[in-house]
Amino acid sequence: MKTCVFVQIRCRPGTTYRVADAIALKEIHSELYSTSGEWDLLMKLYVPEAADVGRYINENLLDIDGIERSLTTLTFKAF
Repeated sequence: MKTCVFVQIRCRPGTTYRVADAIALKEIHSELYSTSGEWDLLMKLYVPEAADVGRYINENLLDIDGIERSLTTLTFKAF
């Protein structure tokens, strides 16, 4: 079973749309939203069953230029 995680992303000023485009090209997300407040983007993704969540995010997301910081929330059960 894949692990559903939400990742909030803070981008360097002026790079949000470029970061969103780069994420879209990688095709790793289920949903990607622009948000207001402390974080610029909110991404929902499913990490493959055998993958380490931290490593997967580091290797597939955080190498994108323009990402300043991220916050990952693991999920347990959908209601």
